[in-house]
Amino acid sequence: MSTRPAPGAASRLWAGFRRHRKRTLATAALVLLAVLHASGIWSFSALQRLDEALYDRRLQLTMPGTLDERVVIIDIDERSLARLGQWPWSRTRVAALVRELLERQQVAALGMDVVFAEPDGSSGLQHLQQLAREDLRGNAAFADWLARTAPTLDYDGVLAAALQSGPVALGYYFSSDRDARRSGTLPRPLAQVDALPPGMLQWDGYGGNIAPLTAAARAAGFFNSVADPDGKVRAVPLIAGFDGALYESLSLAMLRLGRGEPPLQVRRVGGAPGGAVASVVLGGGAQMLQMPLDTRGTALVPYRGPGGPNGGSFRYISAVDVLEGHLAPAQLKGRYALLGFTTPGLMDLRATPVGEAYPGVEVHANLVSGMLDGRIAARPDYAAGYEVALLLLLGAVLAIGLPMLPVGRALALGLALIGGLLALDLSLYLGAGLVMPLATALVLTLTALAVNMALGYFVESRAKRELAQQFATYVPPELVRQMVRNPERYSMQARAEELTVMFCDLRGFTGLSETMEPLALQALLNDVLTRLTHVIRAHQGTIDKYMGDCVMAFWGAPVAMPDHARLAVDAALAMLQAMRELNAERAAQGAPPVLVGIGLNTGVMSVGNMGSDLRRAYTVIGDAVNLAARLEALSRVYDVELVASEATLQRAADAGHVWQELDRVRVKGKQQAVTIHTVRAPAGQGDAALRAELALWRQALRLWRDGAFAEFDTKVNTLRERNANFYLYRLYAGRVASCLQTPPGPGWDGTTVFDAK
Repeated sequence: MSTRPAPGAASRLWAGFRRHRKRTLATAALVLLAVLHASGIWSFSALQRLDEALYDRRLQLTMPGTLDERVVIIDIDERSLARLGQWPWSRTRVAALVRELLERQQVAALGMDVVFAEPDGSSGLQHLQQLAREDLRGNAAFADWLARTAPTLDYDGVLAAALQSGPVALGYYFSSDRDARRSGTLPRPLAQVDALPPGMLQWDGYGGNIAPLTAAARAAGFFNSVADPDGKVRAVPLIAGFDGALYESLSLAMLRLGRGEPPLQVRRVGGAPGGAVASVVLGGGAQMLQMPLDTRGTALVPYRGPGGPNGGSFRYISAVDVLEGHLAPAQLKGRYALLGFTTPGLMDLRATPVGEAYPGVEVHANLVSGMLDGRIAARPDYAAGYEVALLLLLGAVLAIGLPMLPVGRALALGLALIGGLLALDLSLYLGAGLVMPLATALVLTLTALAVNMALGYFVESRAKRELAQQFATYVPPELVRQMVRNPERYSMQARAEELTVMFCDLRGFTGLSETMEPLALQALLNDVLTRLTHVIRAHQGTIDKYMGDCVMAFWGAPVAMPDHARLAVDAALAMLQAMRELNAERAAQGAPPVLVGIGLNTGVMSVGNMGSDLRRAYTVIGDAVNLAARLEALSRVYDVELVASEATLQRAADAGHVWQELDRVRVKGKQQAVTIHTVRAPAGQGDAALRAELALWRQALRLWRDGAFAEFDTKVNTLRERNANFYLYRLYAGRVASCLQTPPGPGWDGTTVFDAK
């Protein structure tokens, strides 16, 4: 049991930091890089691409994958082109298509993902008008016929009239190039502003529809998309700036028309008039729709599925089927219809997170569907601050937790953090419609885990090798293997611990050595010490040192052992048995026996690596160690093979060995008396005669210490008769005879004092 006070949490944390500072500092450096990226000070494009890939995967896993009947796509597909001719079609045919959708099908709004940039030259009206001016002047009949026929020959006029008949939003596009080319006309803007919101997308050119069509349509919207660096369309602008004015997108214009053209508001971040755009709000009250935007004015496209006529997200209707009247009247009533192309040759295909060849017209369909549902996810303006805070919190857990934990628990912590990050991100996305950055936090966790595993492997492997080298000569191999599993728990730094220490000395070895050749003596000593060492190691003891013919060992360090006293006693008995086996072999050879004496003591002592700069040893020192050495010497006085202190007996009592108290002694250097014992029989081997003998001895000892010498003399003589070969009784018989002859003075307690070491 350790006597050191338990360190506080701060002390343990500081000690852990010092022990693992390389791994902690490496993790902190990774956190710093992650924060620099998140704050925009030092960006890593690979992390940005990974964030986009994670967004794509999140989108793919959460797409509804169901058909939205509220939005239909009128597809100018290959079948329509094969039946009706290549694009562009005559404006009269387009007008017929528009009238069919508005009047017979009664759609809520029609969006046209096409641009009519030039007049229809197939009508012939201009040619007839030129003839009337030059060749048929004064021909009143022809002039009258021309006035009546002109409206039907003006194909652009026919289309304009069709556009005026219902909620149609024309499409157009903005552009940016060196020449800032502008063609056609723009619709009326949403609003004129003194200064466009900071960060908003701006263009300097456009391609619009011819003026009669723009004037005829109730609304028009741009159909630009914004491709990320990898070429994929994840976001589309809902509003954009041009020449100090704000314009709306085709999908937003359609939605306004379908909902009766409610007022549209542009909200700024924090409500500041000059702030960046935050959202657009359509209408008010219970019917209000709010679409979150980023500072560019773009909204994330809420893709429903993989796209195309077979994608299952929207119903595709071939334009030829509409024109030929294959649809029942009012079959599309109340729906939002988009006129567009899926034919690859017309180049209206986009790369998106859910498909590499995604129809551009379906991008707008997804936006209309998402706006109707309020399903537009947002990248909030505080995303960067959120990411920095998350990284700092995550970094603190990683920097403190990973270095302190063993490999298995560190791996579990890393996986738990990754799972927590994914769960948090998904809950924010599904529950609040927030798209928050995730890649940097995931990469930080994985990288920190990998770095800690690598550093831990190399550093701890080196620590394990050093630990094994340091303790291999002291500690049994099985304990070394246990220590190297957690080398940070073991140290050669001196500390105070309660341990059990043993001294085992060969008796009469000096006299024996005088009769033997040096090589024979060396062989005998090596044999004896080897046998004793094997027994000590088998009982998990630590060899302290060999001192000539003496072995010093201890139990309870460097590996903590709650039962160190019992292990030491078991080892002592096994050593005595090993010596009996050796002496049996020597007796067969006619050689004299080799006797040993063992001293055991349990107590608090200092243990650690001690010595000089030139030579050190892992050893124990202290008063408890000195007492064990004195007890070994007393084994000769009492003529027993083992002498153990009361403390050792108390700690090893549960082993069940049969103990006999020898005496109460005060050895040199100790002021306090110590009760000493020996083992008369191993556990389970004491018979009834021995138990009776020991009971009689306990009675005799009480008489001895009470000074009842005559009664003690009677008892001890009885014991001598029962066990004449046990020297202890003869020793006390001599002592009591002396006391009877010269009684001791006052203060007698039966303690024997030894002044010599």
